[in-house]
Amino acid sequence: MNAYIHLTLAQLRLFARNRQVLFWTLLFPIFFMVMLGSFLGKGNPVSVTGAIVDEDRTAASEALIKALQDNPILRLNAASDVNPELETLKRGDYQLVLVIPKGYEELTKPGGTGVAAAIKVYYDETNAATSQIGLQVLAPAIDGIDKKLSGYTPKITIRPEGVQSLKLSYIDFLVPGIVAMMIMSNNLNGVAGQIASWRERGILRRMQSTTLKASTFIASQITARLLLNGLQAVIVLVVGSLFFGTQVNGSWLLLLGFIVLGTLAFMSIGFIIAGLAKTPESAGPIAGFVSFPMLFLGGVFFPIKNMPEFLQPVVKLLPISHLTTALRQVMNVGAGLSVVWTEAALLGGWLLVAFIVASFTFRWE
Repeated sequence: MNAYIHLTLAQLRLFARNRQVLFWTLLFPIFFMVMLGSFLGKGNPVSVTGAIVDEDRTAASEALIKALQDNPILRLNAASDVNPELETLKRGDYQLVLVIPKGYEELTKPGGTGVAAAIKVYYDETNAATSQIGLQVLAPAIDGIDKKLSGYTPKITIRPEGVQSLKLSYIDFLVPGIVAMMIMSNNLNGVAGQIASWRERGILRRMQSTTLKASTFIASQITARLLLNGLQAVIVLVVGSLFFGTQVNGSWLLLLGFIVLGTLAFMSIGFIIAGLAKTPESAGPIAGFVSFPMLFLGGVFFPIKNMPEFLQPVVKLLPISHLTTALRQVMNVGAGLSVVWTEAALLGGWLLVAFIVASFTFRWE
């Protein structure tokens, strides 16, 4: 235990003396966030997305769904239950949710009761511009179908109902991604480069002559970097709040817990790279080969759900995808541990496996 504490304090002192590295590892993510947030942070979605729930499940309702889905402006996903779709609408991922009522086919039959079938449309009233576009597109589409069914006698009406949702912009999506990017880059690349440099300079060889265990050395390095990178992540979140008004809707304690878990996981992976790299010059490219694809596949800048289907199984295995998802769920939606426990479990699995592998691949010389 004494060796672990002394090594942790020694690493913290090394960080404090290297102010230039500290400055740039913190400045770059903040600069990146401010630049992207300034240009793209207030952008609104172009298309009108949503879901259509078929409670009638007849040939007539299926024909209506097909006609609406053929509209190039509307992007409506077929769903079976309205409640999950309304939750998605409240999170701001949808602009509209349509519900075809039970009995739709009977009401729209020629010579029916004369009562119009009311298509209920839930819309995001906090994103009025896009929601109104969706309603304006729906009106003529429904009117055209109505005329085919009944001439000029109304058989279908639209009954809008507003649902208040979280008003999120691109900067709300970006800030958690920047935090995840900083955690990955600082810990994965930083650990690999530093340990490989110490090995080449003979520092690790001198430590090997003592009774120090590899697991103790790795644990002390993780603790020191955890304290530093946790502080850096909090600074990025504070800057995002001051400059762009981003906020943490969920628990700060849960958010910090995921920052800690992500830091530990990526540091352990960094130790594996440090064990495989023969020289400091090779450690950088290996770390870049691992981290660079994750920037684009892990949901840092673009939503994971927008990526090609064949990449989805790969994306769902990456630790950064679970970290970005968890950070966004806690910050933007206010999700609790009961919602993001799967991300916590998968990150914990990465941490456990990577730490065990790092303990075996670690080399003093």
